[in-house]
Amino acid sequence: MTLIAPRSPHGAMERKAHVDAAGAVMLIGFAALMAFNQVVIKVSGGGFGPIFMAGLRSLGAIAVMLIWMRLRGIALTTPKSAHLGGVIVGVLFAVEFMAIYTALDITTVARASIMLYSMPVWLAIAGHFLLPGEALTGKRVVGLSIAMAGVTLALLDRGGGSASLKGDLLGVFAAMCWAGIALTVRLTPLSQVRPEIQLFWQIAISAPILLLVAPVTGDLFREVEAIHLWGLAFQILCIASFGFLFWFWLLARYPASGVASFSFLSPVLAVFMGWALLGERVALSTWFALGLVTLGLVLINRK
Repeated sequence: MTLIAPRSPHGAMERKAHVDAAGAVMLIGFAALMAFNQVVIKVSGGGFGPIFMAGLRSLGAIAVMLIWMRLRGIALTTPKSAHLGGVIVGVLFAVEFMAIYTALDITTVARASIMLYSMPVWLAIAGHFLLPGEALTGKRVVGLSIAMAGVTLALLDRGGGSASLKGDLLGVFAAMCWAGIALTVRLTPLSQVRPEIQLFWQIAISAPILLLVAPVTGDLFREVEAIHLWGLAFQILCIASFGFLFWFWLLARYPASGVASFSFLSPVLAVFMGWALLGERVALSTWFALGLVTLGLVLINRK
């Protein structure tokens, strides 16, 4: 999911000057939803191989999005100038979810979430060189340094429960791919197409890649039970389809900086949910690393 405000003029709505009370409630709820999704992926991994599950998620989202777009009268067309950008974000989306689903399979929700939500760090670094008006100010450099210190601390601390260095590194790699998606949208004509089309490119390209890679990288099915099927359905409907559309709607209604500031709740809530719902042992150093990353991202976002 990209953190880019859609620029399409289609379906314009009144844009708020700031995040009001209703918006704050919705944004907190969305952050909690995204955090809970990390737990759902972890639990659903008991029934499916991680990459296969990611592929099924994208495949299911394609069906939901096609129905949604048909009902809304949204044409499934993209200008030729935006095709390359669409392919690139689709491939990056596939690689991102190969990484994060595998990470959640072998490390804790807490650690994977800290690594994944370091995405703005990598976006800020790349944006300094590639995006006009995104140069690193003194405040952002301080934020970047603090966040990087948090990520480094989490990587070096190997005592936080079922810690896996491979899983942690895959989480960082997934964050870099996520930043790559945001950059691609910003730097290509894909930024001019509807958010639904941007999302469709990501799931339509990623589904066949993930489903083809899955059989050669690990198991497809494990001990599938009802809870795993419900978990997969949750990922398809509540996250990959309507969850992302809701995020784009929030970006269209409220200032992007205000919306992004609430996203910093997701790793905090994910660490808490991993502890509360899965019984993960979260070391004090992990909480400290989370605090550093969160503080750093706030400073980066303020520019």
